[in-house]
Amino acid sequence: MQSTMSAITAVVLAAFAAYAAAFFFGVVEGNFALLLMVATAITGLYWLAERFFFLPRRRRDAQQLLEAQNERSAALAQQGFAQAGAQDIASARQKLLMQPWWLDWTAGLFPVILAVFVLRSFLFEPFKIPSGSMIPTLRVGDLILVNKFHYGVRLPVFNNKVLANNEPQRGDVMVFRYPPQPSLDYIKRVIGVPGDEVAYLNKRLTINGQPVQRSNQPDFFDGEQMRYTKQFGEQLENRRYNTLNDDMRSSFVSPIADFPFRDQCRYPADGVVCKVPQGHYFMMGDNRDNSLDSRFWGFVPEANIVGKAFFVWMNFGDLGRIGSFD
Repeated sequence: MQSTMSAITAVVLAAFAAYAAAFFFGVVEGNFALLLMVATAITGLYWLAERFFFLPRRRRDAQQLLEAQNERSAALAQQGFAQAGAQDIASARQKLLMQPWWLDWTAGLFPVILAVFVLRSFLFEPFKIPSGSMIPTLRVGDLILVNKFHYGVRLPVFNNKVLANNEPQRGDVMVFRYPPQPSLDYIKRVIGVPGDEVAYLNKRLTINGQPVQRSNQPDFFDGEQMRYTKQFGEQLENRRYNTLNDDMRSSFVSPIADFPFRDQCRYPADGVVCKVPQGHYFMMGDNRDNSLDSRFWGFVPEANIVGKAFFVWMNFGDLGRIGSFD
């Protein structure tokens, strides 16, 4: 049985390693949440088997070895011979009790994998900012934490809400599943909530007919493009943050494709006007002229919400980035 379990475990671990490598190098479009859930389930089964079958059997075998040695020692003592081989028996007993490699790499890892699964699925999940769509609030390379329970507890992988909490508010920085391709996670700012009419015309934001408060800020220097961009302070609800506008970009917005509730949006020459349907949200990047957001691909359904972004925990190129943000 040992050899059979060893071979099965080797195949399982090799399959996980191959899938993880293909996922990492972009050969396949992986689902890390699903991979983690499957790993938790498989290592959990090994852990249960170890606790209730394999470990008791090893202990039983070790006890039988010890009892056999004691009987042999007693028989030798009756014949007047001194006890011998005690050290060898102790070593053999230790080997019997030792966890084999295929349990060490499965059942032994279960507590760690379970902790990561629970932490990532229900509490906090780390993300890396891959693009500049949220500059200046978030920079490329920022490693951020996302609060997974702020908007309610959801089942991992399926993303079904099982426990309600806060509703998204205007100004929140939110991670969500990209509606045209739900396997991708996007991060933008909540601009419109259900029922809002959002207008972005001539690069000015208006919500329900009220212009969003905006103030001039010092120009932002883009170190990668080596040029300055106009920067503005903006306030939504109690959120204060900065946005960028590029004078070289037109105000014209062209949707990239048809999308659900497309009839709720109008696209005049100077921008876009949308009425946010129930159960959906209108998202925009802070880097307004360099962000693929709801202006182009539509609304984010409530079912696509992942969590609220709130903290930069590391940026290896700039340690001064560490901290919370609005």
